[in-house]
Amino acid sequence: MRVLIADDHAIVRRGLRDILAHAYAGTHFAEASTGDEVIQHLGESHFDVLLLDISMPGRSGLDILREVKHLHPRLPVVMLSILPEDQYALRCLRAGAAAYLNKDSAPEELLQTIRKVLRGGRYVSASVADKLVDDLSDPPNRPLHELLSDREHEVMKMIAAGVALTEIALQLHLSVKTISSYRTRILEKMRMKSNAELTRYALEHKLIE
Repeated sequence: MRVLIADDHAIVRRGLRDILAHAYAGTHFAEASTGDEVIQHLGESHFDVLLLDISMPGRSGLDILREVKHLHPRLPVVMLSILPEDQYALRCLRAGAAAYLNKDSAPEELLQTIRKVLRGGRYVSASVADKLVDDLSDPPNRPLHELLSDREHEVMKMIAAGVALTEIALQLHLSVKTISSYRTRILEKMRMKSNAELTRYALEHKLIE
């Protein structure tokens, strides 16, 4: 088995590697600490599964996930995060992830997830499964931020965190005009008039710290 582990923290990569190496003797591992390294590794070698942190430096893990699924649609991707499942799990699954796993999960759950995605399945925790059912049965009561597209959600969080539009444009490799258009759509969808309202909402819903 060939596994690519993408996380910007070396200690996390080492821990994941040790867990999998113990369960799957002879596994070949490669590591990446940035999104560019992920794409480079995938372009150079075949992998059976990608473990991808959602909070990568520069481009977000969700953005990297979209590119990976475009370039390598058959590769199962397990998203890893310390963020609450209700913020990102559904977005990752909709973007093509095979699983979303919180980093505080037990090693046994990681191994169960790997076994399932290697067989072509998808893995969600019980809480994510409940949210999927809730979204299907009661869509009108979804929080306002769930009305945003993935890119709008990403821009909204950065604006709420106080990042300037020029810096957002630089980080996302987009024009300032495009980011400004995103801001306008975000405010319209969320029925707000200012960045301060976005910040207050984001803090109340624990989207930013």
